[in-house]
Amino acid sequence: MNQNTGFTPAARDRHPIHLRALSYHGLAPGPRLLVLGAVHGNETCGTQAITQLIAELDSGALTVERGGLTFVPVTNPLAYQKGQRTGDRNLNRNMAPSAIPQDFEDRIANLLCPLLDAHDALLDLHSFHTGGAPFVMIGPQNNRGELEPFARADEEMQLALHTGPHRIVEGWLDTYARGVQRRAAAPAAPASSRAQSLVTDPNYGVGTTEYMRSRGGYAVTLECGQHDDPLAVQVARHAILQTLALLGIASVPLLPVHVGREILRLVDVTDREHAGDTFSREWRSFDAVKAGEVIGMRFSGEEIKATAEGFVVFPNPGAQTGQEWFYFAQRRA
Repeated sequence: MNQNTGFTPAARDRHPIHLRALSYHGLAPGPRLLVLGAVHGNETCGTQAITQLIAELDSGALTVERGGLTFVPVTNPLAYQKGQRTGDRNLNRNMAPSAIPQDFEDRIANLLCPLLDAHDALLDLHSFHTGGAPFVMIGPQNNRGELEPFARADEEMQLALHTGPHRIVEGWLDTYARGVQRRAAAPAAPASSRAQSLVTDPNYGVGTTEYMRSRGGYAVTLECGQHDDPLAVQVARHAILQTLALLGIASVPLLPVHVGREILRLVDVTDREHAGDTFSREWRSFDAVKAGEVIGMRFSGEEIKATAEGFVVFPNPGAQTGQEWFYFAQRRA
């Protein structure tokens, strides 16, 4: 049996053929909330928390009184079945409907995008590779720019504040755009490489939350902790319940928010260029670095140094070549 998912070896060889979504509708009008788990298949804390709350809703211990609530416990069934981050590719990139689906994730997006369209708010539950404290990611401030125009930043910030973590991170799509520009300018991979065509696509940074904002909703990504940390399930559960309370969907006490919140902004992403690229030490998300401090070393011997005082975010020692190795963040000015 697969330790993480419970699938037999034979079942893991079969592609899933459906996406499971469960909806609850209050008899009074109200906002519509979508909660996603396992967008990445090895990030299962959200799945576990959602499963707990489905049991409570079905038993009557928890009730949806107004608006609507939809759970997708396993958003990428293929990746979940394999017990790994991706199926054919990363579902949380290039999120859009496909007239001619080319992989499993394209077919899932064709089901998921209409679900996102039908809801007002999204809580997307994730976890991360290395150690570190939970944090929540938000979109841009209100703007009319071309990259990610937005008009619901106040509602999104309130949602972020009530999920629980004191650390809030912004700047995702701006940072991705810079990474895509660098990849596109790098020596091209073979023309048949679908992976290369995806990571150099201008829409590469668009995942569930970015798509939700583009459709008039608002959304946060909650990084609940390290993949295998049992406390991550409780972080996810707390966030779901507090979101239901904030939106008035269920009669759950709304707790006060953290007073000493910290807002960081992603400012850059560094790709892994060779399998021999290595970190200078075992970094955890939000480890602080000083200007000039060595973060990693290229296979060629070149040192990768922090350009300013800041923080290492999402360090991934197992990153594939040509994809994100780590991010760099600074405190919001």
